[in-house]
Amino acid sequence: MKKILLFGAGKSASILIDYLVDASEKNGWEFIVCDADISVAKSKIGKSENVKAVAADVTNETERQILIREASIVISLLPPSLHFLVAKDCVQFNKNLLTASYVDEQITSLKNDIEEKGLLFLCEMGLDPGIDHMSAIKMIHTIKNKNGRILSFKSHCGGLIAPESDNNPWHYKISWNSRNIVLAGKDGATYRKKNKIVRLPYQSVFRNCNEVNIPGTDTMVWYPNRDSLHYINIYDLNDTPTFIRTTLRYPAFCRGWNKVVTIGLSSTDDYDQIKNCKTFDEWYHVKINPFTQSNKDWNNYLQMYITDVYKGEFSAQVNFLELNHKEKLPENFTCSADILQFAMEKNMSLSREDHDMIVMYHEIEYEVTEPAGIPSKHVVNSALIVKGDDQIKTAMAKTVGLPLAIATKLILQNKILLKGLLIPTHPEIYEPVLKELEELGIKFNETTQPVV
Repeated sequence: MKKILLFGAGKSASILIDYLVDASEKNGWEFIVCDADISVAKSKIGKSENVKAVAADVTNETERQILIREASIVISLLPPSLHFLVAKDCVQFNKNLLTASYVDEQITSLKNDIEEKGLLFLCEMGLDPGIDHMSAIKMIHTIKNKNGRILSFKSHCGGLIAPESDNNPWHYKISWNSRNIVLAGKDGATYRKKNKIVRLPYQSVFRNCNEVNIPGTDTMVWYPNRDSLHYINIYDLNDTPTFIRTTLRYPAFCRGWNKVVTIGLSSTDDYDQIKNCKTFDEWYHVKINPFTQSNKDWNNYLQMYITDVYKGEFSAQVNFLELNHKEKLPENFTCSADILQFAMEKNMSLSREDHDMIVMYHEIEYEVTEPAGIPSKHVVNSALIVKGDDQIKTAMAKTVGLPLAIATKLILQNKILLKGLLIPTHPEIYEPVLKELEELGIKFNETTQPVV
């Protein structure tokens, strides 16, 4: 009997688990859902005889290896820092592995071993990264098949709150890993615009975010993701003048988060500055008050923000997160990011009936030469909007979990036979996965218009 092993039953796992419970019943597979908290795993598996919940500490080598050794295929929805523990064992015991996370240096270090053993490590197989790759590459291949030259590529994606559940001044609620939200943009961003490389430090990522109008949504803005340049070669767009991958938010979020970053409320290296703080308001005022006369940017900061600190939009955002209240700070904090994360999880989580929303939008401008030899330019836009059902069956869980689940099924059915360390940019992967996603209601709306 083939056995699927899933590590991690958290926020993004619910729809994946539902799908693989059903697939296991239909195909006679065994499905093991492993989480450090057995109650979380049990709450999501139902009563199928093919499915079992187990508790294990993934950092315990013995526990981890017993599970992996017996599996046919492994899925990791663990925090990215833990993937390598699972990946090493998958190489050792000759198991295929799927994740929704970015390929990092540690996973890349296993590339030769993966290839030599004829394994498939399919990474970046979630939403962003994942569905973004598959849908964008499909569009790129379609354009190139008609001899089109791509002039500009912009890919936007955001996990947001649906309008009917939008009831706070941030216009945002948590539907995925809260630590990643707090640290978004920490490494800055790099992209190409009109053949020039743009590099933004953390302090500038959320400043002056650009508007984008997406059919079926209110006005949104985007901020650039990490290192867009990494994907230029992967997408085979080395000659494309503009190439950028971004994250979508509502405008108020970026305005507020820019101030969070400027003030240092998301700092990860400020323990000495805040170690004596006991309450949120003490911490907040230590961060917001001038803490050194040598800070050359402080006068600029005061000029830019002091008029909005105690009133207006940012004041409402601060009050909503209770950052200036007198409650005690969480125990054992090590930096401001810990405190901010605690406040967000307390005040910004989805309520039982809330609906989250995923929006993905590709903008591609390209040029083709007509039979008469005259070049013509076109813009093709492709939009995906998915709403969640509730705080468990979220849009995020659907769009992260379903690509992983579908690929797992196709691999076990020998319908994906590729080997190596891959992301889903191959037709053998993206064509069947996108087809089934569309059947499940995750469908892009594509339009093409000439550029006049």
